Amino acid sequence: MERLQKRVANSGYTSRRKAEKLILEGRVSVNNEIITELGYKVNNKDEIRVDDILLEKENKVYFLLNKPREVVCTTEDDKNRKIITSLIDTDLRIFPVGRLDYDTTGLIILTNDGEFANMITSPKNKIEKVYIAKINGKLLPTEMISLKKGVLVEGRKTEKSKVKIKKYDKKTDTSIIEITITEGRNHQVKKMFE
Repeated sequence: MERLQKRVANSGYTSRRKAEKLILEGRVSVNNEIITELGYKVNNKDEIRVDDILLEKENKVYFLLNKPREVVCTTEDDKNRKIITSLIDTDLRIFPVGRLDYDTTGLIILTNDGEFANMITSPKNKIEKVYIAKINGKLLPTEMISLKKGVLVEGRKTEKSKVKIKKYDKKTDTSIIEITITEGRNHQVKKMFE
């Protein structure tokens, strides 16, 4: 048995939040009976329809993508920027697991598996995320210790992190730093270095 909104989301029809809205609007039926109660339980034999369209369980897919610059990690963008899901050739409803900034490149996972995405992004699971950052100047030993112990970002201390200096360029006075974090706050790495 599982909750109806979870089953609708797992079918690939829509997100769990939108599934809840569809249920509350009376657009979802189970075995030809309209259901408007969130948390209603269904089993594998139940026939579920949204707007009279029969839902089938969607196969889970997982894509690894090296995100280029000038792409947003979202499924919709009101500023008409290129969205990350447009880079994957699939008819399935997929979404990014976590986010990378518009001007950032790097490996990101896209999937239709909400449970997997929640497991990966939940800070309580302490999944390590590794970033390579280019900063101005040289990281001082005291700054490195602070980053490792956690720094205040918007009034809240970050979790402990791992920090390595990969390279220092005297000519440009810039450093390449590898930082490993287990959180995923908005612009966290940039703010930690600030």
